[in-house]
Amino acid sequence: MRRSIARGIGEVHASMNFEILETARHELDEAITYYNRQHPELGDAFLFEVLAAIDRIRAFPEAWPQLSRRTRRCRTKRFPYGVAYQPSEDSILIVAISHLHRDPSRWQDL
Repeated sequence: MRRSIARGIGEVHASMNFEILETARHELDEAITYYNRQHPELGDAFLFEVLAAIDRIRAFPEAWPQLSRRTRRCRTKRFPYGVAYQPSEDSILIVAISHLHRDPSRWQDL
């Protein structure tokens, strides 16, 4: 039952496009590299966690708290990271993928 619900959510919002800014992509790559150095395959687990957060954002773009007038943040479940994004009518712009315990003032600039 749970699997069919998740599949239904993905189907409903599959048309919600998303784009990742180059800076966010760079942050993601750096974090994956860091976690893979800590333990083999941990970087892959981190990537899957970020992708799951993006799926949640696509399904419920208005569900997470606002950081500014245009930007919201969805936290990952297993890692101390947040995905900052800007929703619009038909797409999501991922503006940052950042560690939540480093330079918290960075979030206010988005």
